[in-house]
Parts: sequence; structure tokens; C-alpha cells
Amino acid sequence: MNLDLLFKKAKEKGISDIQIYSSDRTSLSIEVFAGEVDKYEIADTKALTVKGVYNNKMGTFRTEILEDDIIDEILDTIIASAKEIDSLDDAIIYEGDEHYEKLDDLYNENLFNLDVQKKIDTILALDKYLHEYDERVTVVETMYSETNGEVLLKNSKGINLNNKANSAYIGGSVIVKDDFDQRVGFDVTISNDFNDFDIEKIGKDIVDDALASLGAKPVPSDNYEIVFSNGAIATLLSAFQGIFSADSVQKGLSLLKDKLNEVVGSDLVTIVDDPFMKKSSSSRSFDDEGVATHYKELVSNGVLKTYLHNLVTAKKDGVKSTGNGFGGSVSAVNLKLEAGKSTLEEMISSCEKGIFITNVQGAHAGVNAVSGDFSLQASGYLLEEGKKIRPVALITVAGNFLEMLKDITMVGNDSKMSYYGITSPSIKVKSMPVSGS
Repeated sequence: MNLDLLFKKAKEKGISDIQIYSSDRTSLSIEVFAGEVDKYEIADTKALTVKGVYNNKMGTFRTEILEDDIIDEILDTIIASAKEIDSLDDAIIYEGDEHYEKLDDLYNENLFNLDVQKKIDTILALDKYLHEYDERVTVVETMYSETNGEVLLKNSKGINLNNKANSAYIGGSVIVKDDFDQRVGFDVTISNDFNDFDIEKIGKDIVDDALASLGAKPVPSDNYEIVFSNGAIATLLSAFQGIFSADSVQKGLSLLKDKLNEVVGSDLVTIVDDPFMKKSSSSRSFDDEGVATHYKELVSNGVLKTYLHNLVTAKKDGVKSTGNGFGGSVSAVNLKLEAGKSTLEEMISSCEKGIFITNVQGAHAGVNAVSGDFSLQASGYLLEEGKKIRPVALITVAGNFLEMLKDITMVGNDSKMSYYGITSPSIKVKSMPVSGS
């Protein structure tokens, strides 16, 4: 599409400012089941979002057709939609920042160009490894998913930006079964470097976790020291990540309302938004509104330092946008609980009477973002005198998110990005109520 023509015609029609945001996304998805390729899908999606200010109201047009002959339709639709807007929020087209981080290492050309057959063969090899690992493995499914994305932002105030990034994940799920029980194991590894995908390590971790949980049963209801695995706490963080949005705070939908510069966690807790994280396809040097992104500590040594803002929420609070305006809402780019110095073994060995929780379920249904309360089904291992005693399942761990953050006594050095895109190490919590038998 001829963007200069679009901008010229917009001015002629009385649109004071205009902005285009285009995205070009290519994805590859492969699944193997029962030793055969069960799914092979390539998708190429192009989309264009055009925003324009007409009579101080923002009109929007979205399309996948990027041809010059729809320019008049785009502009007429923007004007029509702006006339229908009854929001009191200001319509803002951003003038840009002096500096945008240069991110040349977010896109790995080698990943995109790697022969697809090599990717298929790798998934088949993982499938074979899982099947042959132990006779108790009864069902295996392996998967590979890759995303290559490029975005471009240009507006009538002089912004002209682009960002390109990619990453992939490889993983699998198994069902293991003995004469008395059956359990599930699942995990993925995320990177944009195919050399990071160690099939034997991935497969061993998946099956060993499932086998070790055979025979799991509840524990007596009581208060226990809790060690959350990096995957379990990342799942919980994903359910509460919206509390950092200034939009949620301003609407009274976040438990962090009126808590800026207050202690909301242990001094071991630092939660950041890292838009420059390597090997993440989400990483960006600018948000969807053209605001420069930057590394920011949301919680620094237990103290809440900032909310996440887009242009509208920032103007309401009289602050600068944090560069977190995406898709018309506010969200983190790469949310991360910073790693500590403790090993997982040290956390486990420090427990006199505890539970090592490796999996939580129902995180998005069993949490209340306003009160911070949560109640989740969990599984893991009973800990006594610093040792794993037996596997545990059919238990419920309950608490309050901020109280849990304040009760963190150890933070692990084993950070990992989860399936949900949240990066976290394992943590130890002083005490939490657990419902079981």
C-alpha cells in the first residue's frame, strides 16, 4: 500500500493525524502422535490497522487487504467510526521518542531457514525417545511451534519504526501408567536457536516427572512450607499479571490500587518487564502506539514502583507511558520474576514439613484479581526434614497473592520461560494452607 498516498488523502478528508500499524506473521505448527505426523500447518497472516483522529475522536479500520484501491474506504470508515465514539478518553497519535533501542538479535534467520524436514525429524526423534524411555509410557504426543513476526508503525507525526523477532517451542506430553495409577507429564522449551533443543534432556524431564508422580495421594489438611517449581509459580503469575495494568487499576479491578511505593512483597521479590529479552518473539523496541519500550522494575525488592501504562492511562495519571500499549489495552512485554541465589535443592532441603508444588491447575478460574485471593488444585511432593517423601495429588493450595509475595523466603536461580510466556525461578513460601485428606 502507498502510505504517502494514504496520509495525503487523510489530510484532504479532514483527518488531523493518522497512524498505520502493520503486522506480518508466519507460523509453523507440527504435532506428532503415535509416531506419525498428526498435524502440519503453515499460516501466513498479514494485517493492517489504521487509526485516525477526526474531530478529536479516534476512528479505526482493520483489514488484511493491503491494496491502494481501498484507501478511500479506509478513510471513510475511520471518519464514520470516529463520529460514533462517545468515549471521553483523548484521541492520541504519538509524536515519538528520541531513542529507540536497536534490537538486532531478536530474529534468528537460521531458525526460519532451517529445513522443515529437519524440524519434523526432530519431533519424530523426541516422540521415539519418549516411547522407548520406559515401558510404563502409554501415550505420547510431541509438538513444535514456531512464530516469525515483523511489525511496522508509521504515522503522520514522523514515526517510522519496525521490529522483527522469532522464537519456537518444542515439547511433549505423556501418560504413564502402572497397575495402580496413571499420571501425565508435560513440558516445553522455548528459544529462537534450534541448537538449544536438547531432545534427550527435554524427554527425560517430561517422563521422569510423570513417573515420579505415580501413586500420588493427598496429604492431611494443614499449613505447610511451600516450594513452588518455576513452572508452577509462572502459571500463578500469568493469572495475576493483569494487576499491573494501569487500566485495571484505574477501573478498580486490581489489588494494587493505591499501593504505589508500598511494600507488596518480600525484599527478595523483584518483578520486571523486560522488552529486550533474547529468544522471545514478544520482545519489542516500541509498543503498538509508537512509544519506546524500556526495561522496568514493577516491583523492586518488594516495593511496587510503577504500573504499566499506555498513552491514555498515562495521561489520566499525569505520567509518561511506559510503552505497554498493545492491541488497544495495557500489558507487559516479557513479565519476569528475577532469579535469586538459592538452588532448588537448597529450598527443598530447608523444609521441615512442606510440599514441593510442581503443577497447579485452574489458575485463571480460581483467582480473584481484585482481592488477590486464589484457590488452586495442585500436585507435587511431600517434604519432610528436607527430603522428598512421596508424590502428592488432589490437594488445594489457597492464599492471597500479595501475602504470598511477602512470605517468600527463598528465590531460586533456575529461571525458565513457561508455556505462558512468563519467566520465573522456583520460590519458597514460609507457610500456606493446604486442603487434602
